[in-house]
Amino acid sequence: MDVAPERLPRWLENFATRHGPYRAEGLTLIAEDGTSATLSAPPGAGPVSTLDALIREAQASRRLGLLLARKGAVAVGIADGPELITSKVDTHYVQGRTAAGGWSQQRFARRRDNQAKAAAADGAGIAGRILLPEVRALSAVVTGGDRSAVDAILASPTLRPVAALRADRLLDVPEPRHAVLVTAVAAARAVPILIRP
Repeated sequence: MDVAPERLPRWLENFATRHGPYRAEGLTLIAEDGTSATLSAPPGAGPVSTLDALIREAQASRRLGLLLARKGAVAVGIADGPELITSKVDTHYVQGRTAAGGWSQQRFARRRDNQAKAAAADGAGIAGRILLPEVRALSAVVTGGDRSAVDAILASPTLRPVAALRADRLLDVPEPRHAVLVTAVAAARAVPILIRP
């Protein structure tokens, strides 16, 4: 599960209420009933080894880059803390798969590949315009959507500084739109928690 940094202290209280008092072993909480919760630092946070340090880092204001891509749609933005301060969303037509066989299927597959390459090139251009000027101020770049679409965009040589900041986490998002990008800011800042009964 993901917990917003601002809700983390309350979540810890509720965890203790549901499962009994807990002890912390690094970033793993072990409750009286045997339930454990392992917390991870959100993207862009500094190295942390204690629960108090994690809470401080998670709640600190960080500037994050966001790159969401799926098929022919891309959304790029910069968040300062919980606020999306700049963004650009674009869509390109990429033909879906066809049920036709033989030569037609191969022709449609080539067309689809060319459309996907054009969409990736345009996505790289947008990412370059939004993220490159701010790259030194970014703590991390959080990606989401379709991994192959994101990889195709970040494969652009001009985006090497952006790709170097890419967080491990890939957000699961629908087709990128402005509203999806706004929602992704909260997901990018969230503290991932793995609970084991």
